[in-house]
Order: sequence, then structure tokens, then C-alpha cells
Amino acid sequence: GHRRKNWKVRKFVLREDPAYLHYYDPAGGEEPLGAIHLRGCVVTAVEDMPDSKKYDVDNILFEIITANEIHYYLQAASPTERTEWIKAIQAASRTGK
Repeated sequence: GHRRKNWKVRKFVLREDPAYLHYYDPAGGEEPLGAIHLRGCVVTAVEDMPDSKKYDVDNILFEIITANEIHYYLQAASPTERTEWIKAIQAASRTGK
């Protein structure tokens, strides 16, 4: 959200049972704004995105494609964090309900 004005900053909580990635407003609030069902999803690193400058997305974007083919693009804080999120989401999508 800081670099791409149409993106929003969100706090994410990964749950395995059931396999969901809930997202919240980082300013507060106990209720999630929404959730991504992870069972059967595909998650991959995104190296290039249309309409973006190289410094905006350099090794920090990843994509979640749900079982019903909804695409979510997320941006991590660093390449290391992106790798950690991808591994954790892949594990939850395989083992979660």
C-alpha cells in the first residue's frame, strides 16, 4: 500500500484447522475483513507483475490461487518473508481442512 496506491496494508493470520488465511485492518479491530480458503490452493512466487516498476515488486510478491480459481496477490516485507509465507501456506493447504 505504501508503493502501490491501490493496494491496502493488511495483517494476516494463518490457520491450519480449518485452512484459512484471515486478514484484518492493521489499525485494529477484532473481526476479520475477509478470509482466503486455502484447502487445495496453489501458491507461487511472482517475479514480474504488469504495470509495476521493478523496485516495487523485486522478489517480494506471491500469488494464491484458490480451488475456485480466485487470484490473490500479496506483497511480503522481504524476499525471506515471502519464502516463509509460501512454505507455511503450502503446508496449510495440504494438511488443513
